[in-house]
Amino acid sequence: MRALGNFARVAAPATLSTSVVGGNTRMFFRTTTPALGTVVPFNLADIGEGILNVEVLEVHVKVGDTISAFDKICEVQSDKATVEITSRFDGVIKKMHIVKGEQAQVGKAILDIEVEDDVVEDAPAAKKDAAANSPTPAAASATSTTDFSATNNKVLAAPATRRIAKEQNIDLTKITPTGKNGHITKEDVINYLENGNKSPAASAPPASRAPMSPPAAASSAPPSSGAPVRVREDRTIQVTGIRKAMVKSMTEANEIPDFGASDEIEISALIKTREQLKPVFKDRSQGKVSLSFMPFFLKAASLGLLQYPDINAYTNKGCTEFTIKGSHNLGFAMDTPNGLIVPNIKNVQDKSLYEIAEDLARILETGKRGSVAQSDLMGGTFTISNIGSIGATYTKPVIFAPQVAIGAIGRLQKLPRFDAAGNVVAANIINVSWSADHRVVDGATMVRFNNLFKQYLEKPVTMLVDLK
Repeated sequence: MRALGNFARVAAPATLSTSVVGGNTRMFFRTTTPALGTVVPFNLADIGEGILNVEVLEVHVKVGDTISAFDKICEVQSDKATVEITSRFDGVIKKMHIVKGEQAQVGKAILDIEVEDDVVEDAPAAKKDAAANSPTPAAASATSTTDFSATNNKVLAAPATRRIAKEQNIDLTKITPTGKNGHITKEDVINYLENGNKSPAASAPPASRAPMSPPAAASSAPPSSGAPVRVREDRTIQVTGIRKAMVKSMTEANEIPDFGASDEIEISALIKTREQLKPVFKDRSQGKVSLSFMPFFLKAASLGLLQYPDINAYTNKGCTEFTIKGSHNLGFAMDTPNGLIVPNIKNVQDKSLYEIAEDLARILETGKRGSVAQSDLMGGTFTISNIGSIGATYTKPVIFAPQVAIGAIGRLQKLPRFDAAGNVVAANIINVSWSADHRVVDGATMVRFNNLFKQYLEKPVTMLVDLK
């Protein structure tokens, strides 16, 4: 159906209507506030990892506020990270169930919101809540900013926007999104209709979306100022949030009978390869993605896991069985303002070096703000920690259960070594340390994996043999 005439630009919430004038169909937005009718509870999403309670850090709304889809509601801190909760609906807040500084329960309502009846029709889970006054499945109520409403072939749009598209028989996958984090807005639908069912040519990003700063390394922690902080009185610190998660994971890790293996890797060829590719990455991403060593580490590890899949596995609690994982969701330890977290890049086995660097840049940027998405923190299958970005040379990494192995990369050093002719040369050396669950991985397998990992980094061109 083609639009005739102009649309009125109004602030959400607004609804698209049609009328017939002289045989022509016209579409317009209702400019008055639509009648709201159904009050639905907005439940706190499943944070994952069995977490039942979170601490409310900030509340951005109050009773009586009119909000739109994707507006900020609150920030909560789980055992893994700080999560920004955004609205699923356009509507008016009728009641608040959360208070800053207190605990909120996963699956329980954090607020009640009055929405249009037809919007509720678009959200069966919310309608069920209104009727039964019981918690919805977590994924149907709220989530973090990054992965909100990732349904229908990864099209990101609010229920009201989807409803308009459905009424006008519009394929949302053909619309260029301009909303936050790639969401399709009502304005995008209007522009699509006004342009004869074509999205306007994408030019510069919206002014409201700040460009992503490229990370220099895998750690986002600011350097120390060097000024000592003197503690003159005893202080008791409550173990909460990410520190509490570390207590839990380290206690579990201490129960694993592990073994260690270390080696040194000469990466002069890798340094040259990286320098050649850096301008390519910069040009392709318009300066948003810089190429660190971490994408090489992750891709080399993934290629090694293809040949030694037992290392990419989970064990159950008593290690009565282990599961070899089909996806290489490779984690990397990351220092954030809220503490150490281990996000992961999904399906590294299917991604190019550039795609890995893109994901890495995105996660590091959100880590600086302390708002890494839960989807980036869950599902890791193997981990590499670039501890060398801080300064250590050797370390003994602790296995991130239920994974069965982890690696740690030390800092880059220029050291004297003998070449093949027996001459002393300046070599660019990094040290790698592995820890593995000895119940699942034997020492020979881990060393063979290390040898392959080392080969890929010392001679990066050999990665081409196994790339698909």
